[in-house]
Amino acid sequence: MERALLVGKPASDLAHVLALQAARQAGVSQVVLLSALCVQKPLLAFQQAKLAFEQKLVASGLRYAIVRPTAFFKSLSGQIERVRRGKSFLVFGDGALTACKPISDEDLANFLADCLDHPDRLGRILPIGGPGPAITPREQGEALFRLLGKPAKFRRVPVGVLDAVIAVLGALGRGVPALAAKAELARIGRYYATESMLVLDPKTGQYDAQATPSTGNQTLFDFYERLIVQGHAAPELGDHAVF
Repeated sequence: MERALLVGKPASDLAHVLALQAARQAGVSQVVLLSALCVQKPLLAFQQAKLAFEQKLVASGLRYAIVRPTAFFKSLSGQIERVRRGKSFLVFGDGALTACKPISDEDLANFLADCLDHPDRLGRILPIGGPGPAITPREQGEALFRLLGKPAKFRRVPVGVLDAVIAVLGALGRGVPALAAKAELARIGRYYATESMLVLDPKTGQYDAQATPSTGNQTLFDFYERLIVQGHAAPELGDHAVF
């Protein structure tokens, strides 16, 4: 029986490499890798590491499918409680600097599993988003206010604020490792505040919602409704709380 491996987020980059080595030794012939759409513009260390492993997988000789999802629902739910408490929804710039086609955990899991049985997905890098049009941060906030029955209130945060924080922490971090880590965290925040999670057109350098494939049937606004109206438990944000 043919053996296959689904590779998700590891504890470290080395864990990915070790998993690939173990897979080869175990006779695995097919790997489905959960990567991230942000590696198409790798400005951050973790993105460069993800891209480097993608390249290792391609060069491994194993059959593969590399799946690059857009934003996750949990990444876009960090301000629900803030809005519920009557505070403003924070946006960078005018709230329309970026857009994404977020995908649910369930729809992404189904897509990943289906890669094992779809030969047409092998040997390919597969960007994937959820159903519906691309959504801006301002539209996310408007949906939350509507579901909570509150008047919309937005607070605009200049991107320059993040630049200043990064500069200060970066300078101090040269001698203090903890501050260097915070500087990198701020760089990650800035990236997601200014870069859309959509397919990047290499010719124009622009993000293209129409070129970003969709899958599944769960929308971000359905997710918000389950949390707010139906009272479902909110997911643990973990690292996603940053965004």
